[in-house]
Amino acid sequence: MNYRHEYKYLCTPADLALERARLERLLKPDPHAGPDGSYDIRSVYFDDPENRCFFENEDGESPRAKYRLRIYNKNAGFIRLEKKSKLQGMTRKEAATLSRAQAETLLCGQIPRQAAGQAERLTRLLAEMRLLALRPVVVVRYRRTPFVLETGNVRITLDEEISSSQAVGRFLDTDLPMRPVLGGGQGVLEVKWDEFLPSWLKESMELEALRWSGFSKYDLCRKYNTYGGLLL
Repeated sequence: MNYRHEYKYLCTPADLALERARLERLLKPDPHAGPDGSYDIRSVYFDDPENRCFFENEDGESPRAKYRLRIYNKNAGFIRLEKKSKLQGMTRKEAATLSRAQAETLLCGQIPRQAAGQAERLTRLLAEMRLLALRPVVVVRYRRTPFVLETGNVRITLDEEISSSQAVGRFLDTDLPMRPVLGGGQGVLEVKWDEFLPSWLKESMELEALRWSGFSKYDLCRKYNTYGGLLL
């Protein structure tokens, strides 16, 4: 699996509105988005007892990886286990589908037993989690508006309403209470591509005028789960 380029920009509400207007004119909406062009993403991230993933992210170490469970539009009938790896500013993602029972076992801080006929990728990811003694630490939620371009396999997303929760055991609940982690209606623009980003698209979006950021939703949401400067 190849790594992809990934650039992130922290945006004001005005930036988001301007980029949305441009993208609606330039690109196609993701076919998986809802009638309003967006969908809800909720993830629970894992870390080890020493919070290695958090501190590697803080220090910008390369390579590094994070593990998470993810659902869309609060649908607990489709649950993915994902490993997101980063190498010198590029990313790649491995994913496998979980049953609800397997997800609930992970949310309890345990690794589910191997099931008959279990996919090799899932077996490998679970083995890695067991080796690292990972456990769930924070829930991250946001609303994503995605756009796609076949040329260069470009995917551009606007992420808004970013919020967090420490109630990791309630990850699959539809009414999980969340708290905002960005003030003033700020959001994040993410630009991802394989071999190249078309110059006409980069120029049309005026990306140079935006504030590039090494922004990590996981990192920010974990910082909100602190007391006296110590991670919970």
